Amino acid sequence: MSGQTKQDIIDLCLTFPGAWEDYPFDENWACIRHQAGRKTFAWIYHRNGKLWINLKCDPMTADFYRSVYQSVTPGYHMNKEHWNTVELGGDVPANALEEMIGKSHALTAAPARKRPRQQMGEGG
Repeated sequence: MSGQTKQDIIDLCLTFPGAWEDYPFDENWACIRHQAGRKTFAWIYHRNGKLWINLKCDPMTADFYRSVYQSVTPGYHMNKEHWNTVELGGDVPANALEEMIGKSHALTAAPARKRPRQQMGEGG
């Protein structure tokens, strides 16, 4: 994962359906959200001279990633049970990072609306 820029990671996140880029605090904190529901699935930022991304995770998967990769820690400024922070340029391979982003995207997506049932006796 070395050599990637903040813009490279933002661009990767924007490949997911309905994703859009926002800056609710300042230019350092890129927030990648769902257009539907505006929920955030990634925070991308620089801290201590390094590039980081915060991603939502179910608790068991979050613990798994933390045990496998030194570059994955509990979420910085986030719920430590449900969010991980990944140091980019560390030991997380590109395919694993993309998988983590995909899981975060899926976990934060607005639930699909159920179609109303047809009333009995209506056409059909």
